Amino acid sequence: MRIVCLSAEAADICARLGAWDDVVAVSAFAAQTGLAPRPVIGGFSRTDCGRVAELHPDLVICFSDVQADIAAQLIRGGCTVLATNQRTLREIAETIRLIGGAIGRTTAAKQLVKEFHQDLEALQNSTTPQPRVYFEEWPDPPISAIGWVGELIEHCGGMDLFAARRGRASRERVVAPEEVIAADPDIIVASWCGRRVDVGAIRARAGFSNLRAVQDGQIHTIHSDLLLQPGPRVLEGGRELLHIFEAWRRACIPTAPRSP
Repeated sequence: MRIVCLSAEAADICARLGAWDDVVAVSAFAAQTGLAPRPVIGGFSRTDCGRVAELHPDLVICFSDVQADIAAQLIRGGCTVLATNQRTLREIAETIRLIGGAIGRTTAAKQLVKEFHQDLEALQNSTTPQPRVYFEEWPDPPISAIGWVGELIEHCGGMDLFAARRGRASRERVVAPEEVIAADPDIIVASWCGRRVDVGAIRARAGFSNLRAVQDGQIHTIHSDLLLQPGPRVLEGGRELLHIFEAWRRACIPTAPRSP
């Protein structure tokens, strides 16, 4: 079988299912560390569909509405396309099963889903106090946590301040700076999609100097590869969230006075 993965998480899932030998090209955002390198066929929102067709793939795997036009062009060019659209932790598990079935790795997919659920359960934390968290996926305009990230924040013991805006489209998750100021988060976690986070720029925003998170030094960054690619790797980002929240709780506990 010849597979082209136009999303990073599709490449990761294929590798974890033991199908890397079947992958003939990947997105520029796909992590290939420790794997036999595959040619990069494009970015995320832009792909050379002609080059994809020249590879004569049996299956092209895409993700989300961002790649809808790419998927349509490939279909018109005669390619078989699987477009996934997962937005929650449950949907990530379902996508693993879906891809596994499509590439003939059903048994491996069942095992990977089992491990995903076990690892997710290990991140469960209900310790109090719960930090009030503003998660930022993009800075201009500010975009808050997508579904699976907001769920991970809650699963790891935090409170997603903008959970009510956990829509599927990014435009549904736009947050005005004034709303962040009014919410006054305990922690800010930034993971800008495909872009390095500028912590200094966050601190310098009008009105942010008075935020509890800024004054307490609680602005944290997590690489977008670990949180914004909806596949098994999001649990690595979840572990970083867990550590951030645990450190915040330790900082909240007053130090007992020493005996004279």
